[in-house]
Amino acid sequence: MLPLTISGLASSLPEEVVSSTSLEAELNLPAGWIEQRTGIRERRRATRQSVLDLAEPAARLALNRAQRDESDLGLVVGASTGRHQFIPCTAALLQRRMGLPEGRAFAFDVDATCLSFLVGLRVAAQWVAASGTAESGRPTGSALLFSSEMSQHSLNPREPESYVLIGDGAAAAVLEHQPGNGSGMHGAWFTTHASGSEYTCFLGGGTHHHPNNPSTTREMNLFHMNGPAVFKMALKLVPDFMRRVFSEVGWKPHEVDAVVPHQASAPGVDLLVSRCGLHRDQIVSNLATRGNCIAASIPIALSEAVESGRIRRGDRVLLCGTGAGLSLGAVALTF
Repeated sequence: MLPLTISGLASSLPEEVVSSTSLEAELNLPAGWIEQRTGIRERRRATRQSVLDLAEPAARLALNRAQRDESDLGLVVGASTGRHQFIPCTAALLQRRMGLPEGRAFAFDVDATCLSFLVGLRVAAQWVAASGTAESGRPTGSALLFSSEMSQHSLNPREPESYVLIGDGAAAAVLEHQPGNGSGMHGAWFTTHASGSEYTCFLGGGTHHHPNNPSTTREMNLFHMNGPAVFKMALKLVPDFMRRVFSEVGWKPHEVDAVVPHQASAPGVDLLVSRCGLHRDQIVSNLATRGNCIAASIPIALSEAVESGRIRRGDRVLLCGTGAGLSLGAVALTF
């Protein structure tokens, strides 16, 4: 087990609540269509905030809960799909926004779409473990990991199945090396099945369909997802992947205290119960009131579960999900 303590967690949500009823009226959908298909009653939307505006309060509160200040950080990792701007990385911009000491922390971003927080957790955990602790017992390389998403300008109203899924929000975690307290990472597993790469995509924004290329259309700059194809592929792949995770970590499914999945949709969350040997009361889900917050989905749900007491120190916790690629990921922790 890699010693790793999540010593502070916090989330930040936009104030504007968008109900499924209002979206049904906007998109001319039948009453109840959204909740019946997705399980979502409402979600938050950031209409006047940037990803930095969402990330900063979550990061400051996570530091406060960890009883650390900005000078304790040796690493800042942004783990989001939506960047604040193309360069520099969003982590560097948050470092400046928060007034972190110049030259003290290294900042960079990772992007694995909905699995970005899990990939960032895996990368940061190794970094923190290598940093160790000072003679005083104080961690010498605390890390700040954050995911922040806003989708206002990226969703396509012509694709209602994805348009109604997405919510906005941010979450942050402070990671530390605290050997001896029982907390740690037991393992992390990631795999990609690129035959599903066209099912979830954003064609614009890169060099292939550059924003300055006159042949780039507005549609290319909008999110596209073939939900039924993604679910069909996940239905085939997820059960075997989860069996591998449980086998390699040495846990039985019933021995897990909490499973925090990517809040993709109600059918996606239900897949863990129907095909993976888990029980409903093991699953942490805030999908009904948060929607699918992309990379921020897992850490927001984790933060809220810890804040409510649903997850406590010493609990066995499994974070898992799928992302564009089609990619699968899981991280097993003793919280």
